[in-house]
Amino acid sequence: MGWLAAGDSYEVALVEGRVVARSVPGESPAGQGRGLPAEIRDRPEVHELQRFAEWLERHAAECATQVDTWMVSSLPVPTVLLAQVWPDEAWQAALRDIVVVGDGPDEVGFLRDADGSGVLRVVNLDGETVRLAPRTVTMPHPVLLPELEELRAFAADLGVTQGVEQIHRATWHKPGGIDPAADRVTEFAGAEYRSWFHLSARVTSLGYKVSGSSATDRIRDGGRTFTAAVGMSDPFTEEKAWTGSLTWSDQDGQRLLPLTEVGPVAWSEGMRMAAALHAGRTVTADGAE
Repeated sequence: MGWLAAGDSYEVALVEGRVVARSVPGESPAGQGRGLPAEIRDRPEVHELQRFAEWLERHAAECATQVDTWMVSSLPVPTVLLAQVWPDEAWQAALRDIVVVGDGPDEVGFLRDADGSGVLRVVNLDGETVRLAPRTVTMPHPVLLPELEELRAFAADLGVTQGVEQIHRATWHKPGGIDPAADRVTEFAGAEYRSWFHLSARVTSLGYKVSGSSATDRIRDGGRTFTAAVGMSDPFTEEKAWTGSLTWSDQDGQRLLPLTEVGPVAWSEGMRMAAALHAGRTVTADGAE
């Protein structure tokens, strides 16, 4: 983005998400792109750039959220749609190096480009850049990727940094031999917080919702929608707060599901939520919980 005149002595521009100023040629130095002098902070050009910067930040967050939704749900995404959004830098930052899978198990790789004809360029596990033209691709949740460790190792060799956490996302696999009557996981229960408000703030900061007396996350898995829930203590009867058991229910949260019915993605994402809430628990100065 170029520089805009802001009065007679300064020019302003958006640089790395911040509005900065510089003195125009022939005037006293203002510091090349080092913030805003007080005399121009209320100028309309400055306010317009600040609003634009805020919009760009929201747009980037919305793009990342959408790609995250596609990935967690492993939804098929039309390649022509990827081609349409690719020129947008925010979309490109969210999509670049996401692992995509085409029509066959061999059509897998890190997304590097999408051209106007709907053809994708990906780097496969052999290190070759190949062109794919399926009608749709999926961005699988990592728990569904059979070659996840190979992808992680290859990504490290390539120096890949994903804009949306996929291959390095924390995953949990449902163990075998689960009691058919079991309907909850207690592994991460009992995490103590200073108050219910600290716990609820942790929930929302991680992108989850507080619904009644639970932290919840809705997850689409294999054509079904699950609601994972971690119990939260009562804000009106306790000074401190604790997390409870992790459970899964149907889409509307009406029927508690036995653990044997929980799909692999729903299991992993529910455990990820419970683990993240446990990690944010109150720890004293001596390290005691």
